[in-house]
Amino acid sequence: MAHDEPLYKSLIRDTTAYFAFVLLVTVLGPFQFGYHLSELNAPQDVITCKKLSSQSSALDGLPQCIPMNTVQFSVVTSIYTLGGLIGALGAGPSCNRYGRLLTMRMTTVSFVLGSIIETFATNIGVLCLGRLVSGLGCGATIVVVPIYIAEIAPPKEKGLFGTFTQISICLGILIAQLLGYFLSKGNLWRIILAVSGALGLLQLAGLFLVPESPRWLAEHRSPQNARRILHRLRGHNADIDAEVKAWDIDATEDDISEEEALLSAAPGSHPAPTPKAASASINLWQAVKHPEYQPAIIAVVAVMSTQQLTGINSIVMYSVSLLSSLLPTTASLLIVAVSALNLVATIVFAPLSDKIGRKPCILISIAGMGTCAVLLALGLLFGIKILAAIATLVFVASFAFGLGPVPFMLANELVGPEAVGATQSCALAANWIATFLVSQFFPIVDKALGGQGKVYFIFAGFAAVCGSFIAYWVPETKGKSGVEEVWGKREARERIE
Repeated sequence: MAHDEPLYKSLIRDTTAYFAFVLLVTVLGPFQFGYHLSELNAPQDVITCKKLSSQSSALDGLPQCIPMNTVQFSVVTSIYTLGGLIGALGAGPSCNRYGRLLTMRMTTVSFVLGSIIETFATNIGVLCLGRLVSGLGCGATIVVVPIYIAEIAPPKEKGLFGTFTQISICLGILIAQLLGYFLSKGNLWRIILAVSGALGLLQLAGLFLVPESPRWLAEHRSPQNARRILHRLRGHNADIDAEVKAWDIDATEDDISEEEALLSAAPGSHPAPTPKAASASINLWQAVKHPEYQPAIIAVVAVMSTQQLTGINSIVMYSVSLLSSLLPTTASLLIVAVSALNLVATIVFAPLSDKIGRKPCILISIAGMGTCAVLLALGLLFGIKILAAIATLVFVASFAFGLGPVPFMLANELVGPEAVGATQSCALAANWIATFLVSQFFPIVDKALGGQGKVYFIFAGFAAVCGSFIAYWVPETKGKSGVEEVWGKREARERIE
């Protein structure tokens, strides 16, 4: 392929119908992550009994609302992140030991159960339980899906397809906001919570038609099956030799014999890793302690924490109540527009990480968000409606430029396959902790500062500090052939010192 071949031509050549189907089913997981993040935003006043309605519905056997104050609602919102943290920590070891596919199937169980509990909740405790269970699945899926996509995507478009995680998150946020706009009345808000369970069932059915990651299979003594699946994903006439060679896994006759035995074994049997993969496999604690992986873990933790500490989820989770005092009649509609912009901008900016690089995308994104945080604070503080509205829109567009999609790609590019699960778990654990801090304390800090958007000055400060650290510490990964090349300059400098 020519170096300057247009992107659309390589996509047409490299993307088969089967690959597109697998990708579509897979990204329903991150869709759930975005959906649950924002499902309580629009109907907040209805759920908490601030707005009562005479609207009847098929769910009239359940209470129309659940009385809550600001602190209680922030607990219901943030308990989701606790489940996400637990799910993220468990997903790395699970996807390494049992495979990417089985781990994804297990996440759908949480989606269905959590949705059922939330939908039929009659008090704060039950609603919290449902949000916790939903969070378990979302925490796990946001770890395993980026790994799976990176392992099935065509090598030259890994960056582009890596953004599909964030695109599906944005789509989930948009659908939740749209449903909230139309269903925030009476008991209809429960339908918003029920939709997640239906999608979980749909994804579970689709995952029985999706293959295991070929790279994971190759590392677990199934080289022939790995090649067969890769051929199906790329097209039977595609040349996959270079891609298979990049796995750096040698199949022995014993591996092939064991694979044939597994194919005839009972369902549920899992292949053992190759001796090389088994000896190199790294768990979370080993990765954290090992000096070889510490620079990468610091990098992904910094980027993932920054993704949340710059304030994006203050918009996703609380924007309707935040803007309602300034824009009482249009706040809900503005947030739908913001969610739509987030989705469109993420799609439009998707090719940029492969064009200008991962690190420039992240730094430009942080700079834009920090600037807009200051402008949003000023707009809310001085009652300048147009400034607040434009700052909100550009704030979200800046997030979509890089800090939204790029962090999910980095773990696969900063460490080898033996530690990618552990590194991704560390990264997403940091992300969930930061999400908890924002979701739990944003309304409390905002109220303590007297409202009027002053809290966004704090987000601008985080953007400045975190952006400076990322500029210094995180390496560029675009166009690098492997982990050694990514960290080569840093390792060479350390040897000199």
